[in-house]
Amino acid sequence: MQTHSRHVLAEYRGCPRALLDDPPALEALMRAAAERAGATVVGALFHRFSPHGVSGVVVIAESHVSIHTWPEHGYAAADFYTCSDARPLDAARFLGEALEAGVVETMEVERGRLPERRMMALTRHAVTERSGEGG
Repeated sequence: MQTHSRHVLAEYRGCPRALLDDPPALEALMRAAAERAGATVVGALFHRFSPHGVSGVVVIAESHVSIHTWPEHGYAAADFYTCSDARPLDAARFLGEALEAGVVETMEVERGRLPERRMMALTRHAVTERSGEGG
């Protein structure tokens, strides 16, 4: 059985607050990010909290992508969990640009590396700052 997958965790700081509080806009961006990764979108659910903040998930045939926002801090956390040939890092980079993030931090973890003894391995960690911006 093939269980190998890639999981990219991403944090975005310095994002426009209005965008982080707009469920339809975030859903469109997350669907576009999934497509950028080469994934097949199956469905989505997004919820706006009161007084602000959004959580949402896009289910893809390859697993899922999700986002949680804190507009009052200009901050969003997202994850891109994929198997097959999908490219989760491409999705994370696309979302950072689309959210106009001043700072993007990503970690990539390989998961389900059976039959090896350790099933998870951190394969990449990066912080990128756009010049003159940041949260």
